[in-house]
Amino acid sequence: MAASTRPDWATLPNLVTLVRFVLLLPVCLLLLDGPVTLAVVLLLVWASTDWVDGMLARALDQTSRTGAIIDPIADRLGLAAIVLTLAAMDLIPWAGLVIIVVVDLATALLATSAALGGRISVSWLGKVRTFVLMTSVFLLVAAAAWAPGLIRPAQILFWIGVVMHALSGAGYILRARRAPAAEAAEAPPSQR
Repeated sequence: MAASTRPDWATLPNLVTLVRFVLLLPVCLLLLDGPVTLAVVLLLVWASTDWVDGMLARALDQTSRTGAIIDPIADRLGLAAIVLTLAAMDLIPWAGLVIIVVVDLATALLATSAALGGRISVSWLGKVRTFVLMTSVFLLVAAAAWAPGLIRPAQILFWIGVVMHALSGAGYILRARRAPAAEAAEAPPSQR
């Protein structure tokens, strides 16, 4: 089907993002039963879908407005659910979950309209933060399943990711607040 005739939502990358949503509940339930090999593998598959959907969108030229909306929702919802599960397993303190959720809510409330309006885009810090957080939760679960002595280093990486998350969220909010003012300053006098 040609790109011009297919609906915006009907792309392979969006299907991969939907798989991420579907995998979330089984991953969390398996983790709560105990960090076993199947939970580690499913978590790795879940986390890798974030990379796969972006790679497919670029390789197949199937970027879409729907994907731009649902991908970050899948990231934020999924990460919060996984971190909630890890807190319930006592692998991370509840404070980590609270910080992540508060930053996500503040960013959603204060920066979403600017992002959807195309006035701000994903920052390099946002991309690195997502990689660090996803890697840290995977390493925490893998360490709990196979190498409990490595839990502490994985927790340190998680906290580095949380700090990056807070900085990234603050950056998005600041950029969103400046975006309308910058556009008004650049507009010709007749449009001000």
